Amino acid sequence: MSDSLSLSHRELELVDALRRLGGSARSAELAKMLEVSEETVRRTIKALDKAGAVQRVHGGAFLAGPQSATSFARRISENQKEKARIAARVAARARDGMALFLDVGSTTAFVAEELRQKSGLIVVTNSIGAAQTLANHNGNRVHFLGGELQSNERGTFGFVTEQQVRRFALDLAVLSADAFSSKHGVLYHSADEAQLASVVADCTEQVAVAIAHPKFEETAPHRGPAPRRIDLLFTDRAPGKKLAEALSGWGVKTEVAEGSKND
Repeated sequence: MSDSLSLSHRELELVDALRRLGGSARSAELAKMLEVSEETVRRTIKALDKAGAVQRVHGGAFLAGPQSATSFARRISENQKEKARIAARVAARARDGMALFLDVGSTTAFVAEELRQKSGLIVVTNSIGAAQTLANHNGNRVHFLGGELQSNERGTFGFVTEQQVRRFALDLAVLSADAFSSKHGVLYHSADEAQLASVVADCTEQVAVAIAHPKFEETAPHRGPAPRRIDLLFTDRAPGKKLAEALSGWGVKTEVAEGSKND
């Protein structure tokens, strides 16, 4: 991180605000706390990102740290246009007043931003970012799950998390994944994430997986929910023939959020 002596007063204030907000925040939250415009916050974040003091992400920033380059910051910076299109398609499926689960995925972070257009949502999440984005907005009620905090994933996992989510009857769960295989379905690098996804799938009417196409036919060691338990796949490009056939066989409906020629 840049030496604090080289930062301006405004930049130091923003870094301090991020610390007080748990290490991450949306631009709107920072603007309100610092009593400045969102444009001022965005300019300050840009300068701090260049200095290495914070990591700029979609809709906000979080404090730079030794793990940021290999975790959430890296993931949310990849395929941003594709993730934004996917998120808009997912949000179009959501209705005011629904009970939703959102996980810690980077695509899910984009979904949380889009869901700010809805009202009266019951949001259950293990994601710090999703909770911050939707809490106290448009009459939303956010339930942040307890458990062991994994800072690199910016969320909670483990037995307590799984027990708490079982208390909810959800309308829709929006899950991410590290891979989508025609042989195994959704796969994860984290055993904790795979286990939580499977538990969530048992607590909801519909399961949606939101992932960008580079994850098609990739591999990871841990299986998530059974493929036939998944109802919807939201992505940015039609799956290849082999995966498309597998999805059809499992009864998974695919919704493709295609971009323009300029994307």
